[in-house]
Amino acid sequence: MPHLPRASFRPWGLRPSRGLPGSHALSTQSEPYGSPTSRRNREAKQKRLREKQAALEAGLAGKSKAPAESSKAWTPKEIVLYELPTEPGEKKDVSRPLPAAYSPRYVEAAWYPWWVREGFFKPEYQTRLPQSTGETFSMCIPPPNVTGSLHVGHALTVAIQDALVRWHRMRGDCVLWVPGSDHAGIATQAVVEKQLWKERGLRRHELGREDFLREVWKWKEDFQRLDQCCTPPSPQRGWVSLGLVVGARDMFADKPLWAQERGRDLWAAASSGGLPGLGPRVLHYGRMAVTEAFVRLHKAGLLYRSRQLVNWSCALRSAISDVEVESRSLPGPTELRLPGCPTPVSFGLLVSVAFPVDGEPDAEVVVGTTRPETLPGDVAVAVHPDDARYTHLHGRHLRHPLTGQLLPLVTDSAVQPHVGTGAVKVTPAHSPADAELGARHGLRPLSVIAEDGTMAPACGDWLQGLHRFVAREKILSTLRERGLLRGLQSHPMVLPICRARAWHLEGPGALGRGQGWARAQPSPFQPLGGRGGVPAEEPVVRPLPGDGGPCCAGCGVGGPGAEPILPPEDLAALVLPHRGHGEDCWVVGRTEAEAREAAAALTGRPGAELTLERDPDVLDTWFSSALFPFSSLGWPQQTPDLTRFYPLSLLETGSDLLLFWVGRMVMLGTQLTGQLPFSKVLLHSMVRDRQGRKMSKSLGNVLDPRDIIRGAELQVLQEKLRDGNLDPTELAIAAAAQRKDFPHGIPECGTDALRFALCSHGALAGDLHLSVSEVLSSRHFCNKVWNALRFIFSALGENFTPQPAEELCPASPMDAWILSRLARTARECERGFLTRELPLATHALHHFWLHSLCDVYLEAVKPGLSHGPRPPGPPQVLFCCADVGLRLMAPFMPFLAEELWQRLPPGPGGPRAPSISVAPYPSAQSLERWHRPELERRFSRVQEAVQALRALRATYQLTKARPRVLLQSSEPGEQGVFEAFLEPLGTLGRCGAVGLLPAGAAAPSGWAQAPLSDSVQVYMELQGWWTRRPICLCWLPEGTSCRSSWTTYGPEPRQRGRPRLGGSRGFLPSTWNCRNWTRRPLTSGS
Repeated sequence: MPHLPRASFRPWGLRPSRGLPGSHALSTQSEPYGSPTSRRNREAKQKRLREKQAALEAGLAGKSKAPAESSKAWTPKEIVLYELPTEPGEKKDVSRPLPAAYSPRYVEAAWYPWWVREGFFKPEYQTRLPQSTGETFSMCIPPPNVTGSLHVGHALTVAIQDALVRWHRMRGDCVLWVPGSDHAGIATQAVVEKQLWKERGLRRHELGREDFLREVWKWKEDFQRLDQCCTPPSPQRGWVSLGLVVGARDMFADKPLWAQERGRDLWAAASSGGLPGLGPRVLHYGRMAVTEAFVRLHKAGLLYRSRQLVNWSCALRSAISDVEVESRSLPGPTELRLPGCPTPVSFGLLVSVAFPVDGEPDAEVVVGTTRPETLPGDVAVAVHPDDARYTHLHGRHLRHPLTGQLLPLVTDSAVQPHVGTGAVKVTPAHSPADAELGARHGLRPLSVIAEDGTMAPACGDWLQGLHRFVAREKILSTLRERGLLRGLQSHPMVLPICRARAWHLEGPGALGRGQGWARAQPSPFQPLGGRGGVPAEEPVVRPLPGDGGPCCAGCGVGGPGAEPILPPEDLAALVLPHRGHGEDCWVVGRTEAEAREAAAALTGRPGAELTLERDPDVLDTWFSSALFPFSSLGWPQQTPDLTRFYPLSLLETGSDLLLFWVGRMVMLGTQLTGQLPFSKVLLHSMVRDRQGRKMSKSLGNVLDPRDIIRGAELQVLQEKLRDGNLDPTELAIAAAAQRKDFPHGIPECGTDALRFALCSHGALAGDLHLSVSEVLSSRHFCNKVWNALRFIFSALGENFTPQPAEELCPASPMDAWILSRLARTARECERGFLTRELPLATHALHHFWLHSLCDVYLEAVKPGLSHGPRPPGPPQVLFCCADVGLRLMAPFMPFLAEELWQRLPPGPGGPRAPSISVAPYPSAQSLERWHRPELERRFSRVQEAVQALRALRATYQLTKARPRVLLQSSEPGEQGVFEAFLEPLGTLGRCGAVGLLPAGAAAPSGWAQAPLSDSVQVYMELQGWWTRRPICLCWLPEGTSCRSSWTTYGPEPRQRGRPRLGGSRGFLPSTWNCRNWTRRPLTSGS
């Protein structure tokens, strides 16, 4: 309830001041000026007030200069460690008293190994639970890059998934949670290349293919050793879902497990890349799935080989998928620095070039281009057939402005006559639109830019070998010299950028070699009716690095960035040089024998006479990731796990992976298994910093969840930056940003606090702007729950025996109210999980623990439990609130919930669940008998009265006094609302006895009054308690001033001796406190 304004409180029986219309004069019975306080005490008090005012003014001045967002200063908390000897997997000793304050390291110690040893996460265990429903719930984690360092986006993904998985397990479902890791070929290559250049000054081409691949594997092994996920290492070592960087017991309480004896090895997405040390069986499953998928798709005509344009990264020397291309809009001329180019390159300029008409010296056709470096690749000029400006030139030829060769002028309806000059140059080798136009007119493409971004031999000796953007300037200079440059003008354009490294892509190119493609049309790849924006065709294989050959961009099944489509023992895609036709002949097989048999059938020659050569290209990283939902369960074999857990119940991932991963899984899953891999997709937000910026290492705003969990000093954060691969410029920017955002480092918040903060944002909101202060607030909430349970344990005593929940009946209206709030919380949590709107659950839990249980119920029953014989009702209610409340909270805060729940006394009857992680989750139906909405509505009126009483106490500065209180209502039925809660009303309002004043009775004299509504008034006794006024009531004739000393809580203090502005008498603003404590009645002119 909002705090009532000061002007709404007034003592009874005093007239309003005439100085400010509508104001209530605040006064009581007068007292002669001059209290018996000694002069020394008065002087000391005035000195303290002056010091307080000086400090306040200094604070106000500092506040005006402070940033808009301010947070409570963090003071380091004492770190309490759990140091009792406990073997790994042994249950934690909970017989010792709880520490005085919540300490994450103490709470999170020892629980996870015990959970693992007991097998709580195994589907086999869950089927034996008493609350088992017989239903299954399966979900997989989006496989993060093997190169990736842990960031808050990973934390958000797994926090949401972990909460859902835990809720389903407690609910009684049989749960399987599948982790994985993506080989991330492009990212791996980029990281290793940058490290090679930084440490040894070498490029990968200087090393050669084999040496570079060894460096990639060496980096991967070193990276994995530095960030071992789990101990013991087998089979849990496969948990690398967060980029090989964090143990799930540290970051997330629940870790997906397989049973080794069931053949469900935790294989870390071997289908996506395979990891050494996981065992041949694990790698075999993944390779077999990729092989089978490739062969089936090829036989269905959905995979084929063709020479087509691709998005080409000259820096990576790799084809880039359309969804990995980021389009950056440029409004006009913009200079950018690009890898390998010595000077900045200007983009956003339209270059106008004249093509002379053959046979007519004064005639020319002017075309515009934003890529003049492709001029040597022009094979024609095209105009619209209906463009009257060029009708007379139909069928004529133009002279190339650089080479002088004759180029045909063709007509095509695809040309837009109203754009530019209406004439366009045709460069089929470097433009998708031009490639289609050239195919229609039989124009042969001419590639003039090599795969490394330099000019190809077809350009001639004067350009060959030059960087394409250096060649651009040389071409422009040549056009100027020949008088064929018609001008440069600003031109908005869209620049393609590689998402992996933020490098400019050399528009589609690489026509010089064949490329594997997936056909997304017709319908077999469109189970959603064509919705979703899946490209019609896109490459599925990527070239590998070699001496003078194409580079590594994707990754094969065998490992990051370094393997062909299949390992040597599982040859699937084979190339057969068939000299009789002068071009390669391609066959596909699951094994070399199968491929040789297919080649023999194709050529009509004996298979033994044929020379088979394996394709050196590798699969695109997303091909194997698309198989993950079913390949992780044993496909193509019809395993029991595949039968039981596929299709998945839910896919939860980031919205940025919708086309990258989700669309591909839908297409391949439907094609290969005949079923959608999942029927529901839950998309979570993108995590940004508190300023709304995307998390970026170069900006220094990337938050490692481990730093938030354990805390990190600024020096440690800065050392992490220096140990990375940032160049000096990026390092300086990132370090400065860290010093600004975290001048004192990052405080220790704990796992539960981070999980709770992340789930409070949920999966359906917009971008998530996360700050450490928000996680710190969740830690304060953990401490509040901790202290509440410490009080509850003391209230229960040693010999407490809880009643069964179904037998618990509230003994007082306060007991009934808190149980009703508990039932409402259970209903909100259930609704939040069923609808996957986790903030509904987290907000309900936060409100119950903080505002219902701690702030209201505990405060109301504390006096009764602290003095005299304890009533039997509140302890039973407290136990029920603790038990149910912790189980409701367990999916979000598993460590804290387990630590406290294990210390609750056991109930009568049979043994309870061994762990809260497998205890029944409270259902709304089981608590519905406690839900009393009308009682909650009535108590909300009581809470309004409590707020009013606290506001009155603050207004009259009654710090220790416990004055009497009366409530009066003009409505006969409304008195009963308060009658049942008079005792808790006095306790919560920090007042004395609370009574009811009959309707129509005269108000007591000398009591402060506050209206709760039009029909309810609250009166507080002031006689004998109140000793000074909160505001000045002095009448100030013109030219005079108040005799008192002043202090202010506002920005502009009124100086002593200064007359009131305007010279009129009036009521001083309520922000002023007068030290003239005279109690005599004030009259006009006094």
